[in-house]
Amino acid sequence: MSGLLKACADSTVITWRNLLNVRRNPDWLLTATLQPILFVVLFSTVFGNAVGGPTGEAGYREFIVAGVFAQFMAFNSSFTVVGFANDLQKGIVDRFRALPVSRLSVIVGRTLSDLVVSVLALVVMSVCGLLVGWRIRGSFVDAVSGYLIMLLFAWALSWVGALVGLMARSVEVAQSAGLMWMFPASFISSAFVPVQNLPEFMRTIANWNPFTAVINATRDLFGNRFGEPPTGWPAENAVLYSILCCVGIIAVFAPLATMRYRRIS
Repeated sequence: MSGLLKACADSTVITWRNLLNVRRNPDWLLTATLQPILFVVLFSTVFGNAVGGPTGEAGYREFIVAGVFAQFMAFNSSFTVVGFANDLQKGIVDRFRALPVSRLSVIVGRTLSDLVVSVLALVVMSVCGLLVGWRIRGSFVDAVSGYLIMLLFAWALSWVGALVGLMARSVEVAQSAGLMWMFPASFISSAFVPVQNLPEFMRTIANWNPFTAVINATRDLFGNRFGEPPTGWPAENAVLYSILCCVGIIAVFAPLATMRYRRIS
């Protein structure tokens, strides 16, 4: 068997192993199903009732759903962080290292299993979004493209989570580190308000923020615009820029996570 085929086979086995652990762990299943519901219902209700605009409350609820999707995809990367930290603490990573298993496949298997959880979360959030008044105004192809970009974003952030999890010294530290960066990154973006409504010193950061790119691209594809259309190259080329950001994140953090895995004693 060639090296590539063996790595793919190893990744598949490890992905399945992680999914079995999720299925057997009711806490993880509860988190993967209930938290998306809370995200959509609370954010759309609280912010939808509080924020006005030219398209009104219903238009804002459609606007905010893509932001909630992106924020939960980022939140979901904490599963990768905690998963690796937990495996390190229990010695499971040491067992993998003692086996004739591709080192990259261990990380790929973890990120792919967490991507499956992200798919489940997107399905749950989409159903909840429909119940609170969200609608996809774009074509079927555009809608599928929007979901694929969101999942690519989730997978890219899983590689960030893999590196953080492999560097964390305990599960408790991993839990905090996995969430610490998410709040400034998601709130200094177009997740909940248009970028032009942010303080001036934040606009440049928000315009080039990968969160904003993914959210704007998804909104454009879903047909969920709100207020004045955003300006600037990142906003006007949101689909292209969001894909470039995701590919760039993977290109940077996949090698870093792999190198960190190799250095674990």
